[in-house]
Parts: sequence; structure tokens; C-alpha cells
Amino acid sequence: ENEDSAQKTEPADQLVDSLESSTSQSGSRVGPHWSAGTTEDLKEEVGTLEDQKVTKLEEKLPDQIQSLKEEAIVRVTKYHVPQGVGDIVMIQSDHTGAVDILSAELETADLLGEQRKAQPPPLAAPTMWTTEKMKEFKAKIGKEKNGRMVVKRGEVVTVRVPTHPDGKCICWEFATDDYDIGFGVYFDWTTVTSTAITVQVSESSDEEDEEEEEEIDGLSPVGDVERGCKSYLRNRYGEIMPVYRRNSHREVQAGSHEYPGEGIYLLKFDNSYSLLRNKTLFFHVYYTS
Repeated sequence: ENEDSAQKTEPADQLVDSLESSTSQSGSRVGPHWSAGTTEDLKEEVGTLEDQKVTKLEEKLPDQIQSLKEEAIVRVTKYHVPQGVGDIVMIQSDHTGAVDILSAELETADLLGEQRKAQPPPLAAPTMWTTEKMKEFKAKIGKEKNGRMVVKRGEVVTVRVPTHPDGKCICWEFATDDYDIGFGVYFDWTTVTSTAITVQVSESSDEEDEEEEEEIDGLSPVGDVERGCKSYLRNRYGEIMPVYRRNSHREVQAGSHEYPGEGIYLLKFDNSYSLLRNKTLFFHVYYTS
């Protein structure tokens, strides 16, 4: 019976049940002690067969998983997203939840207008230094024409310095009497039609924003409901150095910046934070080659 049961491929529970039924029918031929030992041996052999089957399945599982991964990759690579000019728009249905990928021709529609123009390149930081020769500087600049001016309380003075065809770098120096003043440098990426230095005075930064809006109104077509955005004009400007209050009443503030290209430098002297005091400003702007 041991040899016959070892060749059987039935599950362990069925083999044990058939063995118990056979031993109960032939109880006169086989004793209870012998039947129990044989049952245990059969259980061990059947358990060994089951372990071998599980081991073979575990060996096959990684291969099956790998084949499933390869099949999934093939399915993904066979699906091509439509390529086209413009942005990719994904539309999801409210009923089915399906997602459609469309190529939106925003370029031809020109929905963003001038805002889709290329952004100007980033500007390098300026070189800054100070000197303590306040008296000598003020005495020298005071003799020059337009070298001295008064920035009234609440005002912002913008000195517009175009890039010069013979120059490669702009330089500036300034000082004030008794009190500090705000100072910052910006760059306007625009075509230079004149190398003349001009001075623009506004009572506050809000007034400068209104002037920019007027310039935008001149650039925008009549009846354009989108023209309320100032992004286009601000894209022309690059920040070289933000406006900060400088101790120009204690040291001469000086700096330089290499030309990034053709355009106009905007040197801003900001006294808008002062409600009571006017500031006497001594400044000198020049270019070097």
C-alpha cells in the first residue's frame, strides 16, 4: 500500500480519507498501531509533493510577472499622443470619465497676443562700491551742469540713460545732503533712437504705473477687452538692482554694469517714503568702453 500511495497524485485529504476507509474495512488484517504510522508517513510524503509544487510555482511567478510587465510596456508604447503646435489640453467627460487629449492651436488663435513673445534674458548683478570723499565729490559735481538736483518729498526721479554705441559699460556715482534716499537700477529692452540722457519726475510709484497704462493704451488696438493687463510692458523691463534706501549722506554710492544689449538704463532715486523732507542729490552718470 505504501508503494501504491506514493504513485497517486490525489490531494492529501482525499488520500487520508481513502486510507482511513480501507483500514476500517480490513481491521482484522491490519492493527490500529500500524494504520496510524502509515497514515503519518503518507501525510509527510504528500506534504513533500505539495511543497515541491509550490516551489515550482514560485519559480514560475517572476517569469510570469516579467512577461506581464513587458506586455504592458508594449501596450503603452503602441499608444501615441497626438503631437502638434500649441499647448496640450485634456478634456474629461462628465458622464463617462474618459479623458481625451487634444492639441490646441493656440499659436494660430493668438489668444495671448504680445504676451507670447520671448522673455528677455536674465540680467547680471551690478558691481557696487562706496567712497568716503563726500566733500570732494560734492564740490566737483556741484560745478557740473545738471549734476545737482532736488528730489522733493514723495517724489521718484528716474534718470533714463540709453546705451551708447561706443560704450560697453555704464557707471554711476551719487550722494545726498543730510538724509538717505532710495536707489535702484532697471533696464528697458527697447530700441535706442537717441543717446540723450533724460530725467523723469513722478510724485509716486503709483503715478508711474498710470503712465505705463497710458503707454499700453497706445499700443493696444481700440476695443480690445484684454488690454487691461500690463504684462507686455513689464516684460520689457529687467531688474538689475531693486530700490533700497542707501546711506548716500554718509558715503558716496557708486556702481557699474556691463551692457546686456541695446536698451535704456533706468536709475531710480526714490524719495516717496519721505513725507516731510526734500533731498538734495549730487549724481554723475557716464559710460566706458
